[in-house]
Amino acid sequence: MKPIKEGKVREIYDNGDSLIMVATDRISCFDVILNNEITKKGTVLTQMSKFWFDMTEDICPNHMISVDVNDMPEFFRQPQFDGNSMMCKKLEMLPIEAIVRGYITGSGWASYQENGTVCGIKLPEGLVESDKLPEPIYTPSTKAEIGDHDENISYEQSIEVLEKAYPGKGEEYAEKLKDLTIALYKKCADYALSKGIIIADTKFEFGLDEDGNIVVADEMLTPDSSRFWPLEGYTPGVTQPSFDKQIARDWLKNNEGHDWTLPDDIAQKTIDKYLEGYKLLTGKDL
Repeated sequence: MKPIKEGKVREIYDNGDSLIMVATDRISCFDVILNNEITKKGTVLTQMSKFWFDMTEDICPNHMISVDVNDMPEFFRQPQFDGNSMMCKKLEMLPIEAIVRGYITGSGWASYQENGTVCGIKLPEGLVESDKLPEPIYTPSTKAEIGDHDENISYEQSIEVLEKAYPGKGEEYAEKLKDLTIALYKKCADYALSKGIIIADTKFEFGLDEDGNIVVADEMLTPDSSRFWPLEGYTPGVTQPSFDKQIARDWLKNNEGHDWTLPDDIAQKTIDKYLEGYKLLTGKDL
């Protein structure tokens, strides 16, 4: 079997009335696929998504059917697919990345320093880097092709994008995406906090099923789609250490001429952080 689509990290296979999504061990930073593979990373992403999908079924249906390769065609019963593959419902994906920020960091912090807003949303004065926001904010973006950057847009612009794709439904879909994104984030961020992890921000992807219902899809609250910070030692006013690929990002930023290749020790530290975050959240070793 050959993938019908390859993303920066995932490969998607057509399985007739379902899809099989394989999270590879590839890693992307700044929208570039690095030359390294991060062993076990794909398994962390798939199993963590499963964990959150199971937890949030009461808020929003999801696309997961099974992560057991025995439920999949024989081709997937090979070691390289065990643990990192998910059989999913086929959906029509909505053209918006649904981003929610509970803390001010990254591009949001840069924007706030410039003009006191994030994606057009006015925030209170006097916030410092990594501060918790009074309420989580919804800051959608467009979806970029590989090599391009996603573009932050306002909520009003998200209505326009959705209206163009689904005439007469733009406002309804935009409102639902916003409400679901905030509800999913609040439930999961509260749970994570009880396990010693701050979810600073994250992005969700949604699609429509055959009945026109909005379904959460792709990956969910993984270290690739979120910023996870340790609660212990959390100090507003500075950049926080994290359980995601920030180690890799920071190394690339600080080392010119890297040719998009991480040293072995940085690759190892990266997967160690992924595994540590997984264990804290789920209580299980992979």
